Amino acid sequence: MSRRRTLALPSWLPVDAYILALIGTVVLAALLPARGTAADVAGGASTGAVALLFFLYGARLSTAEALDGLKHWRLHLTVLACTFLIFPLLGLASGGLVPYVLTPELQAGFLFLCLVPSTIQSSIAFTSIARGNVPAAICAGSFSSLAGILLTPLLAALLLGSTGGGFSADSLLKIVLQLLVPFLAGQFLRRWVGGFLARRKKVLGLVDRGSILLVVYTAFSEGMVAGIWHQVTPARLGGLLAAEAVLLAVMLALTWYGARRLGFGREDRIAIQFAGSKKSLAAGLPMASVLFGAHASLAVLPLMLFHQMQLMVCAVIAKRRSRDPEPERGPEPESVRNREGAGSGPVSDPAVTVTS
Repeated sequence: MSRRRTLALPSWLPVDAYILALIGTVVLAALLPARGTAADVAGGASTGAVALLFFLYGARLSTAEALDGLKHWRLHLTVLACTFLIFPLLGLASGGLVPYVLTPELQAGFLFLCLVPSTIQSSIAFTSIARGNVPAAICAGSFSSLAGILLTPLLAALLLGSTGGGFSADSLLKIVLQLLVPFLAGQFLRRWVGGFLARRKKVLGLVDRGSILLVVYTAFSEGMVAGIWHQVTPARLGGLLAAEAVLLAVMLALTWYGARRLGFGREDRIAIQFAGSKKSLAAGLPMASVLFGAHASLAVLPLMLFHQMQLMVCAVIAKRRSRDPEPERGPEPESVRNREGAGSGPVSDPAVTVTS
C-alpha cells in the first residue's frame, strides 16, 4: 500500500510556510489595501479574531499546571526580568542609532518590540526539542503573556510617550478588554471546553495563524492608505536588520551564560534562553494596533522581522542542543515527573510549526 505524500517545505529551509504566508499578506495589503467600509469590516474582524485567540489561550492553559509552575519562581523572575527589564534597556540604547541607522519611527517600533511579552508556543517547541525544562517553558511563556497585557502598554506610556500614538487610559482599557478578559473567560470555561479544544489542535492552529494574518493585513492596509511606506528605504531596512541581529545575539548570550552564573542547571537554562530571548508576534500586533493607530504597520515591522529572525536562529540552536550528550541524572522527584507528563508532549520541527 502506497503512502500518501504531503506537500511540505524542506526541513533545512529556515523560512517556513507560515512566514511565507505573512509575507504574502503584506503583499496583498500593499496591492489591495482595505479602504472605507472594507477597512471597518476588517478592523472589526481583526479585533474579534484576537479576542478569540486569547480566549483559546486561556481555555488551553491548565490552571493547576500554572499554579504548580509558581514553585519555580526564580526561573520565572529571571525570564520576566529579561523580557521587561533588560530588553527595554537595550531598546532605549537603540536611541543612539537615530538618525544614522534608524529613523525615529523605526526606532519607536524597535523600542516597542523590546516591550512585548515572550512567546508561548515557540518557547515550548524549542525547549522540548533541545531537551530542556518543558513545564517551566510553558509557565514562563504564559506568565510573560499575562504580565505583558498590563506591563507592555504601561512601559509604552513611560518610554514611548507621544510617539506611541497617544497612549491613554482608554488604550489600556481596550487592550485589557481585547486580551485579558477573553483569556480569563477561557480560563473560567476551561472545565467545559478544554477537552473539546484538546481534540482539535490542528483546527486551533489554523485559528491561531489566521488571526495573526488578519491583524497583519489590517495593520498594513492602514499603513498603505496613510502613505507611510515611503519612509522605509533599503538602507534603513538593512540597518534595522543589523540592529535586530545584534539585539538577538546579546539576549541569547545573556540568557544562556547569565542563567549559568545564577546557578541554573542545563534544562532550566534552555527554558530561560528560549523564553527570555524571544518576543510574541501574536501579543504584539493587537497591542500595536491600539497604541499606534494608523502608524501601526511601521511600528510592527521591527517585530515581524525579529519574529522571523528568532525562529530561524533558535531552530538552529535547539537542534544543536538536542545533540548534546545526555547528562547523568539521578531519580527525579515525583512532582517533576508528574509535571513533565502533563506539560510535555511530542513537538514537531519548530521551523514548520511555531507561530507566536
